[in-house]
Amino acid sequence: QVQFVESGGGLVQAGGSLKLSCAASGSTTSIISMHWYRQAPGKERELVASMHVSGNTNYQDPVKGRFTISRGNPRNTVWYLQMNSLIPEDTAVYYCNARTAWGQYKNWGQGTQVTVSS
Repeated sequence: QVQFVESGGGLVQAGGSLKLSCAASGSTTSIISMHWYRQAPGKERELVASMHVSGNTNYQDPVKGRFTISRGNPRNTVWYLQMNSLIPEDTAVYYCNARTAWGQYKNWGQGTQVTVSS
């Protein structure tokens, strides 16, 4: 099992930036991709950004060109989400998770709240 701890959220004005951090612990050697999700009030959790252990990245359309996912160490136990040009629609609780060859981990961390004021 793997545990996820997110940090770095906060209140920021539109146009500002934040950098989120994810720390994964436990049985992390099977991780093949790292992900950021977000859940806005009244909405379902959605995928935001992904990074394969090869370094390939993928972003959902609403955040392309503004968000960057990066790895913090070669063991794939720390990764980040740099968020620039934030807009109020980015307001959500942000979660990290990871996948193995057998699928995504079922447990989630507490998430970190990001609030963008207009």
